[in-house]
Amino acid sequence: MVECESLRNIRHRNLVKILTFCSSIDFEGNDFKALIYEFMPNGNLEMWLHPHANDIQDEQRHLNLVQRLNIAIDIAIALDYLHHHCHMQIIHCDIKPNSTLLDDDLTAHLSDFGISRILSEATSRSQNHTSSIGINGSIGYIAPEYGAGTDVSTHGDVYSFGILL
Repeated sequence: MVECESLRNIRHRNLVKILTFCSSIDFEGNDFKALIYEFMPNGNLEMWLHPHANDIQDEQRHLNLVQRLNIAIDIAIALDYLHHHCHMQIIHCDIKPNSTLLDDDLTAHLSDFGISRILSEATSRSQNHTSSIGINGSIGYIAPEYGAGTDVSTHGDVYSFGILL
């Protein structure tokens, strides 16, 4: 639901496009919900940076300096849009190689808005805590200040982006 709310009114060439959604009940009677994204034939950045030894196709994947720079620029542009040009500021909270999808031309598209936060201009930071239960984000990419209970902010996304670089 958070991801739907985050992506509902935003359009940008470096953000994933949701084509449709699915909501049903699985064979065990559990609620099943899925978002259907546009297909990204080159997978995610994780597959390119850390190929699995048992996958022959992954071993042939290499990004040259220009491709890496273009991917970094694409993600930076997407974050700039989310942080400064949306009608409501969106904090992604989980920038990492797995959430960077690559299309045919290796154009990067930011995805996985499942733990993102939406900040309106009328809302102060103190009302937007990361979680009362624990830290949200991926170990290794999450900003250290979130561990001390600091509110989510664009600074956390910038930190994660720096780790991604």
